[in-house]
Amino acid sequence: MSAATCLYSLGLAFLFTHELDAVVHSEWRLLVGLRSLPDAAASSWFVGLHVPLFFAVLWLSHFPRESVRRWTRIVVAAFLVVHAALHFGLSSSPLYEFHGALSRSLILGGAACGLAYLLAQLRERGHASPVRSG
Repeated sequence: MSAATCLYSLGLAFLFTHELDAVVHSEWRLLVGLRSLPDAAASSWFVGLHVPLFFAVLWLSHFPRESVRRWTRIVVAAFLVVHAALHFGLSSSPLYEFHGALSRSLILGGAACGLAYLLAQLRERGHASPVRSG
């Protein structure tokens, strides 16, 4: 397994574990579409919607066609970075409950892996491009 693939897999592990933490901290209260529902309904929707979402991420991340795998991983890695920025932006909300060390470590760990993966892909693509001499 390449270093980039390890970074991507670790980023997913951080994300999936963060989503466990998100249930503990009622993250649905921050999400448009779910925050207006009663907690019992919103939490059920929040958890249930993660099944097709995680299935799609895992399936596309290991898709037989290399271009689908590559772009899925790039999009997910970029999401990990954006996700951390969204959490930072929401951190002043009175409904935001991710202030503990574990919560922050999961969010920032995912972002760090996502960023490192993206940088590794850029570096790999730079080395893979043939240099043409005139």
